[in-house]
Formats: sequence, structure tokens, C-alpha cells
Amino acid sequence: MDFKPYAYQQRAIDVIESNPCYGLFLDMGLGKTVITLTAIESLIYEQFEVSRVLIIAPKRVAESTWQDEAKKWSHLSSLRFSTILGNAEQRKEACSVEADIYVINRENVAWLFKTLPCKWDMLVVDESSSFKNPSSVRFKVLKRMLPYFKRRIILTGTPTSNTLMDIWSQLYILDMGERLERTITSYRRKYFTPDKRNQYVIYSYKPNRDAEKLITDRIGDICMSMKASDYLTLPKKFVNVIPVILPDEAKKMYRQMVKDQVVGLGDAGQITALQAATVSNKLLQISNGSVYTDDGSVRIVHKEKVHALEEIIDGSGGQPVLVFYGFRHDVKAIREEIPDAVELSGKETLDAWNRGEIKVLLAHPASAGYGLNMQEGGHIVVWYGLTWSLEQYQQANARLYRQGQDKPVIIHHIVAKGTIDEKVLLSLRSKKKGQDALMEAVKEIVRGTYE
Repeated sequence: MDFKPYAYQQRAIDVIESNPCYGLFLDMGLGKTVITLTAIESLIYEQFEVSRVLIIAPKRVAESTWQDEAKKWSHLSSLRFSTILGNAEQRKEACSVEADIYVINRENVAWLFKTLPCKWDMLVVDESSSFKNPSSVRFKVLKRMLPYFKRRIILTGTPTSNTLMDIWSQLYILDMGERLERTITSYRRKYFTPDKRNQYVIYSYKPNRDAEKLITDRIGDICMSMKASDYLTLPKKFVNVIPVILPDEAKKMYRQMVKDQVVGLGDAGQITALQAATVSNKLLQISNGSVYTDDGSVRIVHKEKVHALEEIIDGSGGQPVLVFYGFRHDVKAIREEIPDAVELSGKETLDAWNRGEIKVLLAHPASAGYGLNMQEGGHIVVWYGLTWSLEQYQQANARLYRQGQDKPVIIHHIVAKGTIDEKVLLSLRSKKKGQDALMEAVKEIVRGTYE
């Protein structure tokens, strides 16, 4: 198939070719993969600027997304790929293969650079937001290797999914601290003010009043941001809430869990993120239908959500349904009632879905929410278990609600009434940042105003 880039795509291709280091902050569906591959093909075979490219991506994206995209377009047919996955021996073998592009998942970055010398001269970090933590091993290892790459590209839709603090390490990959300070401490000192603290311990920082504008101005010469709404005509989207009412026993257990979990937390103002996450997870589990006990076993509480899911599937007239779950026990509960449901487990499953061979596909938003093209397989999404992460939520919906989808997209949310489900959905609708919304919800529970 011939590739005829839109004007915005050509502009993005040009800036990659013209700049040794660049960040593309492109909304989902704008085609960042074909844009980047087109620039790579030119840099290798026309301009002779690059010989080998290393792409770091989420695991499922590394398995097939880049390779499949190259197969779609005639101008990319000459690109040779090697996928660095599998056990250690398989990964070493993939590194030794002669290719133009080597694709590896982010979890193996530390292994790669600790095991083998760097033979790549161009780096592409797909979904660079996964490198937002400057204390992570993957970032520290990659940081040491940056001087070996004469060209570096970062790709993401949401570089600051939670806070402006997230962008420092991603920009460091491009310019090694030239624009946003050499260390995270200096960056924090320049653009932020301590916020929540307990005596000498600072829990969070808030950006200074003009921080966003100053940061944007500093990075504007090496970053481009585009919103899908400005460039794409997407299919219609219908969003539904499917309420379920918990049985009396489940309500009783939920109220008891609220009581048990908040005992000992003390003043709502002193709750830590870890405590809030623990409370939230327990309540979300009960809302979904099962809960992990202290010994790691699973206690079934109700099946209201499973029954609601069955009704949605029955009402879909045999059309494929993509179901996002929250916990491992959700998968077990669903498959007990819907044995034909298949869990997304790799490229073979993904290909089968896109061929229309899977009627109910189960996926976790953290693993299926980035970069996968799934729009050919269906147009119905069901949120069985919700996530606090706005980024995961938007990315997961965009697996079907994206360019190339030829049917209206229907997004169902199964929500247990009178539970924390309602609070999560409210935060997603208002586009609140996940951790802030989670903390506030749990504080309300402690105050006794939300049960």
C-alpha cells in the first residue's frame, strides 16, 4: 500500500530528519509509528545518516506493532527488523542478526546494556512516559548509554500524565539536561515548590505559577505536540454506564472493609499514597466481585458484574467485545461464566482478534493500553474494572477509537452503585490526575462522607 502522508505527518517526518534529537508528543491515532519509520527509512537508505536503530517499546508493542506497520506500506518494505525478546540466549541471538531496526521491550533495557556493547547509532523510545521516573533502573542504565546515540527520538501522547515532574527524565533522553537542568533536584528547585510534607519529609511538589509556560518555552525547539481533535475525523463514540446493585451481603462486606481499612489511618490529611492505594484496591476488588484475603486466596463476593457483562455480550449480536479488567481474579470470574473469553497474551492473540476470530477478548489496560492497533477486530469496549489512571484509560479506549475504525465505538462502564467505582468514573470524566483523585476519594471515605 502506498503511503500518502497528511500535511502534519510530513511536517513531523521532516523534523525528525532535520534534528538529531526530537520529541513527538502525538495524540493516539495520529500515526507516530509510520511517521517515525518513514524518517528512519530515509535516514538509512537515502541520507546514509544512520546504520542501526534501537527501538525501546512496551512489550506487546515490541512484539508486533512496529514490524506490522512496516509491512503495511510499500515504501518501508526494505526495512529489516530483529525483535529482541524471549530468554537470554534468544535475545543475544536477535542482537547478532544483521538488521536495520532492533526492537526491545523496556523491561530488558538494563539487561541489554549490561550484557552487550552498544552498536546502534539511533535511539527511539516509544511511550517515553514509561521512563518518567528518574530513579528507575531502566532510566539510570539508559542515561549512561545516551552519548553512544547520535540521534535520539522520544514518542508519547502524554509526557506529563500525572505532573510536570514527569517530563524531566524524558527530555533528558533528548538533550542530556541542556534545557531542563542536569539533575532532577535542580529541575525541581527551579520550577516547583514543596507541597505536602510531614516535618522534614516532603511528599509532593506543586509547580510554580508560571512553570508550565517556562518549561514549554524551554523545550519548544526540540518537541512537537499535536492533538488528534485538530487533525482527525474520528468515528462517533457512545459512552454508557451500566449500573449494578450489590447484594446485601456484598454491601455489608463493603461497609465492613471500609471500617477495617480506615482504622488506624488517623487524620485524613496525613494519609500516604501507599495507604490510599491499599484501601482503594480492596474496595475496587469487592466492587468487581472478589477480594484477595490476607493469605493470598480469593474470596468470591458477588457475580453482579459478570452477569452484566453477559447481558452486554448477548446484546451485542455476536459482535466482538474488548473487556478491560482490573485484577487477576476478574479473569477467573469472567471465564468461569464465559468460557469462550480469551485473554490477550501475545501477537498470536492480537492477530486473531484483528481477524475477527475472538468474540470476547480480556485485557488489562496497563498491558494493552499502548500502541496496539486493535480497531480491525471490533468496536465495543467494556470496562469491567476501572482504573484511576487517566492515561491508561484514554490509551486503552484508543485501541478501538482511532483512525481506521469504520464503525461507531461503544464504551460501556460496569459500575457498582454506592461504591468507589462511582468516584473513579467521576475522576476519569473530569480528567483528574489518578493519584490526586485516588487520595481525595480515600480521604472522603475516612471522613465518612463517601461509602
